[in-house]
Amino acid sequence: MVIAIGFEGSANKIGVGIVRDGEVLANVRETYITPPGEGFLPKETAQHHRSKIHDILKRALEASGVSPGDIDVVCYTKGPGMAPPLLAVAIVARTVAQIWNKPILGVNHCIGHIEMGRLITKAQNPTVLYVSGGNTQVISYACKRYRIFGETIDIAIGNCLDRFARIIKLSNDPSPGYNIEQLAKKGSKYLALPYSVKGMDVSFSGILSFIEQKARPKGKQQKKKAEKDDARWSDEDLCFSLQETLFAMLIETTERAMAHCGSNEVLIVGGVGCNERLQQMMGIMCEERGAKLFATDERFCIDNGVMIAHAGWEMFRSGTRMKWDEATITQRYRTDEVEVTWRDD
Repeated sequence: MVIAIGFEGSANKIGVGIVRDGEVLANVRETYITPPGEGFLPKETAQHHRSKIHDILKRALEASGVSPGDIDVVCYTKGPGMAPPLLAVAIVARTVAQIWNKPILGVNHCIGHIEMGRLITKAQNPTVLYVSGGNTQVISYACKRYRIFGETIDIAIGNCLDRFARIIKLSNDPSPGYNIEQLAKKGSKYLALPYSVKGMDVSFSGILSFIEQKARPKGKQQKKKAEKDDARWSDEDLCFSLQETLFAMLIETTERAMAHCGSNEVLIVGGVGCNERLQQMMGIMCEERGAKLFATDERFCIDNGVMIAHAGWEMFRSGTRMKWDEATITQRYRTDEVEVTWRDD
């Protein structure tokens, strides 16, 4: 049996997870939450992680019932992500590995999401929609790599949702995207937004700029809005319209990738993957194609240490090793840079 511990801290979540041969032993996580209207900055996020990591590590070890001597490999998020938080967690992982005299492995954040999703849902070879605060990609496995078939060409979908939440002053607790989802459930009037699909890629920044003007119009637009009642859009209607448009774009590109690969499975991973409306819309598409949808709940789709531990476990078990001078961070660590040594299909 191989026991792996994983440290995740690429954004505003700091987590430690422990796994043993596919069994989750501990999954402890804390979130850095900022006031409404504010995002999380790299420096402050790193300070939050440093203040929480020791307590989280202690709680994870207690929950798992294992001692440092039982652990076989220390895993951490190498990237992608925000540099200061990544570095803060990497330093802790390196320190722990040296104190415990254990090998260390740097894990690609996206690979962690994918392998955790495959473990929990038992999906075999799905087309993956990876949607989070920092990433938006349509992925499929082929020839020892997770190949990117389409992605955002500007901002990620989670970033788009978070920024709109800041515009309308939504709370960041538990997350901006969750609060947008709850408002969207109360919306009924659809505002036609720009629909920006470019081949297999998507673009969200123009949509955000357009809907921002509807949320807080300026100058002549303000006067025009005051004159026309039908031009008044509630926050609920704007959240509803934004979700419907963004998710439709993602489903279109995912379906196209499925058709190209001959796939009959879809796996949604990443923090935005918790969104019930996204899962519902994707489920409709899958049903029409005779395909199956796989998704996880907030325990595993939101950034966590378990996914890093499990991906590191897969890497370690397949013979992957890392030199000490390679135990660094990489802000822009592409999904398709990783050789998938643990899959034979």
